Amino acid sequence: MPERIRCDWALRSEEEILYHDTEWGVPVLEDRKQFEFLVLESAQAGLSWLTILRKREGYRRAFAGFDPEAVALFDERDVQRLMEDSGIIRNRRKIEATVSNARAFLQIQESFGSFCNYIWGFVNGRPVQNAFVRMEDVPPETELSRRIAKDLKQRGFKFLGPVTVYAHMQAAGLVNDHLVHCFRHHEIANLAR
Repeated sequence: MPERIRCDWALRSEEEILYHDTEWGVPVLEDRKQFEFLVLESAQAGLSWLTILRKREGYRRAFAGFDPEAVALFDERDVQRLMEDSGIIRNRRKIEATVSNARAFLQIQESFGSFCNYIWGFVNGRPVQNAFVRMEDVPPETELSRRIAKDLKQRGFKFLGPVTVYAHMQAAGLVNDHLVHCFRHHEIANLAR
């Protein structure tokens, strides 16, 4: 059996290979999973994705299984508790942003019926199918990610600029940024049909 060809970024570790092969780019149609990816992407700002993947279970435990309703109720005691939790990135601003973002997330759910309705509305409910050949071709942000980031910021979100939002769009399948020679590019494109 020939070896599978993957996106270059996913070749450094078993964790990245597994994430790439099973999750990255798969359209996320469930709000709690959207919230999980938002939490993880905002925590990643300035760090490697591998660092966050290795702390993912710590984040799941620390942030109530990524339940936005539970996280929205966190107070200063919870923030202080999380500052002492070695299972996550102990950055006060990122922790406080996660709590604040949970509250903003719930407001979007109330306004749009679900966060998925809101976020998928930016792509008319269908993933953007890109056809990048090299990692250097993949942009760090796009006009669409700038528009979404601006809208999220107006709705109270923090630590979600255009680069982080684009990473979220890639992770949550709003765009298919698997390189065209990657075995997942075609598989993900077929999921969108």
